[in-house]
Amino acid sequence: MTALPAWDTVTSWAAAGQQQVERAAAGLDPALVAEPSRLPGWTRGHVLSHLARNADALVNLLTWARTGAETRMYASPSDRADGIEAGAYRALPEQLADLTAAGQRFAAAAAAVPADRREFTVLSAQGREIPGREVPWLRVREVWLHLVDLGTAFTIDDIPDAVAWTLAADVAGWMSSRTGVTAELRATGQPDAIKLGPGPRGDDTGAVATGAVVEGTPQRIAGWLTGRVQGPGAQAGLTVTGNPGELPRWL
Repeated sequence: MTALPAWDTVTSWAAAGQQQVERAAAGLDPALVAEPSRLPGWTRGHVLSHLARNADALVNLLTWARTGAETRMYASPSDRADGIEAGAYRALPEQLADLTAAGQRFAAAAAAVPADRREFTVLSAQGREIPGREVPWLRVREVWLHLVDLGTAFTIDDIPDAVAWTLAADVAGWMSSRTGVTAELRATGQPDAIKLGPGPRGDDTGAVATGAVVEGTPQRIAGWLTGRVQGPGAQAGLTVTGNPGELPRWL
């Protein structure tokens, strides 16, 4: 993935996102927990349950990095889905207490990983080898995007600029080997563009495709890449030159 900021910066992003999720959950009408979230097929309770169980799963990876003893995120392929479903229908006070406690466990586990163990290789839920230093970033993605998905007043535009642009670079990097889309992503206030796709390529005539240019705020670009806003185009709050085509579904 793209280069990440320093460990302390990323863990502070995770803590800030956790705080925002807890605040948003605490402000919910308890009756709304069982109502649909912005994620198809999931209630708000599913989102909250997932965020708690994800924190614990990432504690496993942080423990693995710290100790060297293999500790997978989930015990089995069904463990993730089962854990979410088991907790999805709880009342709001129980959901909030679980979310808060899980967030505290994650923060403590991250703080316990010494600098010399952060390059130790662990496996993501998809079986991808990653260094331990990427684990806090996985939590950042979860808390900020699922805060949007929770379906409160918080929207994609409320994600901090630095988090949104790092997310856009991460997702674009993942997509570039999985799509024929070629685009340059330019964000307001960001000096460097992000390249999406395999780059200029020739067709049967020998012509070179120049790709598209997508411009907007870091939040809107990240929202388009992650499927949180429909687009690209004016309806997504983006300015588009050329045709970027269809993006693959991210995670």
